[in-house]
Amino acid sequence: QLQASGGGLVQAGDSLRLACAASGRTYGANIMGWFRQAPGKEREFVAAMSGITDVKYYADSVKGRFTVSRDDAKNTGYLQMDSLHPEDTALYYCALGAYIQDIRSGQPSFWGRGTQVTVSS
Repeated sequence: QLQASGGGLVQAGDSLRLACAASGRTYGANIMGWFRQAPGKEREFVAAMSGITDVKYYADSVKGRFTVSRDDAKNTGYLQMDSLHPEDTALYYCALGAYIQDIRSGQPSFWGRGTQVTVSS
């Protein structure tokens, strides 16, 4: 299971850190991905991090502002979001997959419930 947390209402320019706690067996799905879906839009890939190679992946829209990390001792991944823009407002999801191709294509093995991020201007 995946449980995302940390969302909230902030002002433009503020920061938030989302957390995604993983529990149970993940069957080799070691890449944690983050996605978001804004009202009326399709869900989009935001960022991902490999639990084996530590390689990180970012969508162009968040590169330089968002940072993924993980704490293996806590089985938790994080999405640090800085310099938030109103257009970052969305429901944010975490997910686990075995391959980055699956993550980028929006087809991970496991999905977590979303956490709402609202950025006011």
